[in-house]
Amino acid sequence: MDVYEAVRSRRAVRGFTDRHVPRETLERVLSAAAWAPSGSNLQPWHAYVLTGGPLAELKKRAGERLAVGDLWDRAEYEMYPPALKSPYRERRAAFGEQRYGALGIPREDVEARQRAASANWDCFGAPAALFCYIDRTMGLPQWSDAGMYLQTVMLLLRAEGLHSCTQMAWAKFHRTVAEVLSPPDGLILFCGLSIGFEDVAAAGPRTGRAPLEETVTFVDDHTPSRHNAHIPPAKGMS
Repeated sequence: MDVYEAVRSRRAVRGFTDRHVPRETLERVLSAAAWAPSGSNLQPWHAYVLTGGPLAELKKRAGERLAVGDLWDRAEYEMYPPALKSPYRERRAAFGEQRYGALGIPREDVEARQRAASANWDCFGAPAALFCYIDRTMGLPQWSDAGMYLQTVMLLLRAEGLHSCTQMAWAKFHRTVAEVLSPPDGLILFCGLSIGFEDVAAAGPRTGRAPLEETVTFVDDHTPSRHNAHIPPAKGMS
């Protein structure tokens, strides 16, 4: 699979088979992903990979919390701005409509939407999961580095015939994850990443993307100038 095909075929899969994912495959992917870029080579991420009994235990504990209506943990970072402006607000709404519409869940059925969302904490049936932490002392640029690392992991998984789904939802159960992983206090959970082979029977429609002209501006020799005012030369130059 070439890079373009890996990018085109990567998507958030929300239905996995129980087919085993070999550890050597995960090690190969994560060894290569270590070459993801980061500012000054800080490599601020720390990944935990769960399979087998430990993952089953985490899913069990999360399921028990859901069953008794345990409230989400106190948020350790803001997932979205409190008031999304256009066009981000519309894009998020469109995603929700497509996601739950494909499941036959109307917008007003909040309970059914919550039941569907609860599949997050079963990793959508995936037999492997990665939990990405970042040092609490890091700033916004380092969070960007963690995103580039995760994207690299996801593309390499596609090269292995695997799919994935990033899940900030796990940050809402960060205490439960910590009970199983025992991470150092200096780390904060960014997200989970479900990993496995896609259950094609559960495949839903793929979310679209904005057209290029909405997100990219080319500025080159053929771009009309919007600034006709004369720019004086720098001092001491002519």
